[in-house]
Amino acid sequence: MAVRSEPDTARLLDRLVANELPGRRGLGAWNALLRAHAGLLRRLETDLEQETGLALADFDVLAQLAVAGGELRMTELADRALISRSGMTRRVARLVEAGLVRRADADGDARGVVVALTKSGVARLTETAPVHARAIAELFIARLDDQELAVLERALEKVTPDCTFG
Repeated sequence: MAVRSEPDTARLLDRLVANELPGRRGLGAWNALLRAHAGLLRRLETDLEQETGLALADFDVLAQLAVAGGELRMTELADRALISRSGMTRRVARLVEAGLVRRADADGDARGVVVALTKSGVARLTETAPVHARAIAELFIARLDDQELAVLERALEKVTPDCTFG
């Protein structure tokens, strides 16, 4: 069995992509979006954890609960959070152990679980949200002018409705 040499593989990939994206239209934007997303999340995660000791995924769980009024069903929380459904049970268990959230059975549904912020969770969110917001401002918002932010928001809103999360 012959293994393709690197130039052959690169040409193969280029042909396959060109068949689906004539003229490679949009590929640069797509690659820039992926690099920006990965780099920003990596930096936000590192900065938040170094400054507050809280992981970005934990912060996101607390923030999603706060935005929802303090509690969500576990399935809905998993859909909203930046982590997979399979990881949500373990993450919530760690947050329960830390006293930041509590779990309860959903009213009228023995199979459903509700996750709610505790007073300690609200206090932790109060400590960490300003740190996270400052990082977003510094790493993202400050680097774009108002027009660029508006164009980017409109463009991303056009593709988001077709995406399913979770």
